[in-house]
Amino acid sequence: MPVSASSARIPKVPFWAQIVAGLVIGVLLGWLARSQDVGWLKETLSQVGGIFVQLLKLAVAPLVFFAILVSITNLRKVNNAARLAAQTLVWFMITSLIAVAIGLAIGLITNPGAGTGLTPKDGKLPEHQGSWIDFLTGIIPTDVITPFTELNVLQIVFMAAVAGIAALKLGAKAQPILTLSESVLELLQKALWWVIRLAPIGTAGLIGRAIVNYGWDLIGKYATFTADVYIGCALVLFGVYPLLLATVAKLNPIQFYKGAWPAIQLAFVSRSSVGTMPVTQRVTERLGVPKEYASFSVPFGATTKMDGCAAIYPALAAIFIAQIFDVQLGVKEYLLIAFVSVIGSAATAGLTGATVMLTLTLSTLGLPLEGVGLLMAIDPILDMMRTATNVAGQALVPVLVSAREKILDLAAYESASASPVDDLVDVPAAEQKTPVSAAA
Repeated sequence: MPVSASSARIPKVPFWAQIVAGLVIGVLLGWLARSQDVGWLKETLSQVGGIFVQLLKLAVAPLVFFAILVSITNLRKVNNAARLAAQTLVWFMITSLIAVAIGLAIGLITNPGAGTGLTPKDGKLPEHQGSWIDFLTGIIPTDVITPFTELNVLQIVFMAAVAGIAALKLGAKAQPILTLSESVLELLQKALWWVIRLAPIGTAGLIGRAIVNYGWDLIGKYATFTADVYIGCALVLFGVYPLLLATVAKLNPIQFYKGAWPAIQLAFVSRSSVGTMPVTQRVTERLGVPKEYASFSVPFGATTKMDGCAAIYPALAAIFIAQIFDVQLGVKEYLLIAFVSVIGSAATAGLTGATVMLTLTLSTLGLPLEGVGLLMAIDPILDMMRTATNVAGQALVPVLVSAREKILDLAAYESASASPVDDLVDVPAAEQKTPVSAAA
């Protein structure tokens, strides 16, 4: 009997399973390369991981510019846009405060810097530093080219915001530019999808490279700190967020995680909120958030909403570094940490990772910047969980605001599922919905 084409077709491996396979293979190859001192394998893992990160970075600058520009101009389709924007900002701040409080509490309970065997001489000055003056003056670029070549996302956001507001003021005269911008954005998102499909291979390279470079002994020295970061992020990701969904939005948290899971798992692997942004926006829309509002709130959150990198992590890191350098922190310092986490979180947009945000926090507290060097080696392992928490929060806030303003499509929310990444790719990015309005 002939075998039908459908029965003979090789089953498609789910994307999450590909990611897990990449993690396992990366760990095994990294262990083999380090233990057996296999030079070519070390170089291969390093190159594979480096190329994947470089491909993500290649799309970041133009993607952020056109995403922010289009998202601002899309607000013209939304009634009471100012109210929605204000509500978004308020909930960004509220969730950041909760996250930094959890980070401080865990740090005070566990004393992550005690008994590590690390000393101040183990630290070194970071290559990139942040200060309030640099943060405030660094928002405005000196020219229009440098922010793209140096990947200064904060300056790119500034230029995109100015261009978007100017386009709104011009009205119909700016329509050709807006049409072109929307087409370019779709093109960039399609190209980024191709990079995203390489995530399992990139994962193997990144994890393998980390094990080759640092081994397991390093993790032992940072065991408490690493556990604190993962526990703190997990409490926010699987404790605070579900509680807010259930109490504030009156929604089933399980449905949120079903819908948002593709973005969360990709964030864990890619370690890039901006690189994950197209997936985050797509899953947010599938959770019932109106497209016009999601196209504003998600890009805005991808560059400023960082509960993992800008709240939990700097709080724990400040306590860790203070204990290594034998510096006493008091109530004033803890309040400053909370302030920096809420107000200065946009500083994380400048670079991949949380180095700038951490140096901003340390300089505000008067702690030695050499402490950043103590954490650089372990940073890739921490950044995976931090970024997953960031992206979950970036999807959560639009859902909360939409539910509170009664513009959330409840039927879409209840039917949301963990769609494979490939399915999300094929959804037309240009599909339009009717304008939405925030309920009074």
